Amino acid sequence: MADLKNKVEEVLKEIRGSLQADGGDVELVSVTKDGTVTVKLTGACGCCPMSQMTLKMGIEKMLKQRVPEVKQVVSA
Repeated sequence: MADLKNKVEEVLKEIRGSLQADGGDVELVSVTKDGTVTVKLTGACGCCPMSQMTLKMGIEKMLKQRVPEVKQVVSA
């Protein structure tokens, strides 16, 4: 379980740079055994009308590609 969380955190580190360039960020809240990753979008991302698209088409897509155990990404 810790290994899965570490893999997710590594991918989030890569994504974080792009989000921070726009004044936002992402925090890992939890990773479950069934592959659900919960994140919290903060800063500009927290109130952006495009945050759901960022979550699903950006963060979730990249996590699923790089960490096959991830089944879905949800917002806290």
